[in-house]
Amino acid sequence: MPAVTGRIRPVLIWALLILAIAVPIALAAVSPQLAWRRPVYIAAGFAGIAAMALLLIQPLLAAGYLAGLRGPRGRRAHRWTGGLLVLAVVVHVAGLWITSPPDAVDALLFVSPAPFSAWGVVAMWAVFASALLALSRRRMQLRHSTWRMGHSTLALITVIGSAVHAMLIEGTMETMSKAALCALVLIATAKAFSDLRIWSLLIRLGRS
Repeated sequence: MPAVTGRIRPVLIWALLILAIAVPIALAAVSPQLAWRRPVYIAAGFAGIAAMALLLIQPLLAAGYLAGLRGPRGRRAHRWTGGLLVLAVVVHVAGLWITSPPDAVDALLFVSPAPFSAWGVVAMWAVFASALLALSRRRMQLRHSTWRMGHSTLALITVIGSAVHAMLIEGTMETMSKAALCALVLIATAKAFSDLRIWSLLIRLGRS
């Protein structure tokens, strides 16, 4: 029985991952709100959905939960997925800038009246900072513990900021599937942090 369970678990994780990503995208694709939106705005919106999906994949890769993507292969996939996440965020922000420059400027300056804007901007800068930290790790000659602490902190800010940002937006994403995706991102991140003992690392940082 344990052997059977061990074989079923990887398949179940992959199936749930595909379902968690496919359902929100499919429901957003048939949203009636798309009828009067410009193509650039639609592309920006789906780039945002893709970014949330990638945020779900990232902790699964980091902790080695995905069969076939563990060890060095999983770490390489984690880096590539991180690059795709940065690209998705850039497309998301650029599309919104093209469709409504004043709103984009207000959001970047933290003067937008929309409550979701500040959360999104904080998450965006955390994503960029995390990618920059990963690219400059060797050049800066950071100790592994220092780099891990910085990367984990930025990842946590990204996840929380993105989840709150997404939940506050009333857009093309269907509410329940969006909530489920955001919850899964938070749960996967918390689980990965626990298994990788990152929580204890962050607690020591807070006490120091």
